[in-house]
Amino acid sequence: MADDRGDAAVRVRLEPGSAPTRLDRALVAGLARQGIEVSRSQLARSFAAGTVTVDGRPVAPSERVTATLEVAVELVAPPPLRAEPEAMDLVVVYEDDDVLVLDKPAGVLMHPTGAERTGTLVSGVLHHLGRRPPPLPGNFDDRPGVVHRIDRDTSGLVVFAKHERAAQHLAAQFRSHRIERRYLAVGHGRADFETRRVETLHGRDPRDRRRFSPQHGTRRAESTFRVLARGAEVTAFEVRLATGRTHQVRMHARHLGHPLVGDPLYGRRRPGPFDRDLGRHALHAQVLGFEGLDGRWHRFSAPPPEDLRRLLDGTFPAEVAARLAEGPAAP
Repeated sequence: MADDRGDAAVRVRLEPGSAPTRLDRALVAGLARQGIEVSRSQLARSFAAGTVTVDGRPVAPSERVTATLEVAVELVAPPPLRAEPEAMDLVVVYEDDDVLVLDKPAGVLMHPTGAERTGTLVSGVLHHLGRRPPPLPGNFDDRPGVVHRIDRDTSGLVVFAKHERAAQHLAAQFRSHRIERRYLAVGHGRADFETRRVETLHGRDPRDRRRFSPQHGTRRAESTFRVLARGAEVTAFEVRLATGRTHQVRMHARHLGHPLVGDPLYGRRRPGPFDRDLGRHALHAQVLGFEGLDGRWHRFSAPPPEDLRRLLDGTFPAEVAARLAEGPAAP
């Protein structure tokens, strides 16, 4: 349900707190206690469609919970999305008959959403290929060829599968954590460790549904942060992913006490000059490695884009900034 897709029918028992609570907020918390994550848009569609009921009576999201209620919820799926080809300047890092590896710029969505249906990377890929690769089983027609995703404002390497066999081959490697993924991240503060493994829960934050929380949910998220360089006020990290949850690096950086520079969602309450100058979170998918269908290991590295390079140049000595931009050598 966190994917904001598909229908479901559940019953949730809600009990009043010390003060009356809006039904929609109480319902989000009640669903979370049952291990069910819903987006605000998904719940809003259900209220609008009259599929949130008490004793068969449709209820409004603004109603107050003043007594114990059993609420029935039938989640309403969004209208179907379909990505369409669009001409786009793609940075092609590698291409063969099976896969397409791109260096995604910050600010570009991976695939269409309910709010934005054009200008996504998938549309550029469809135009580049001149045909529509199949979606993975369980995926939707807005995500042809997509086997993993990075955030809109994260730059760096992503791989698309050109056909179903390649998609299945890559997906199996993601599931078994055999994909090599290394991110360059810049966080606030001087880290007092060299390497730290972070393993937490991963679920929607009940206080802010845009964010994910390391204390909620039923899924597991695991990252390893290694210090690459320390500046006067920031630390550059290499982050390796064992799992690939939404906002994982950003959530874990905050959890460690080193929120990413420029992160409006997980960052500092009062942005500083570094945050304002960058204008997006300081995260770049720098290294991507996987086994191809030919049995060979393919490994790619992408230098950080100009905005992140300016941050590095303005924060670290020139030789350190150059080393960070060059990226790690093959293990």
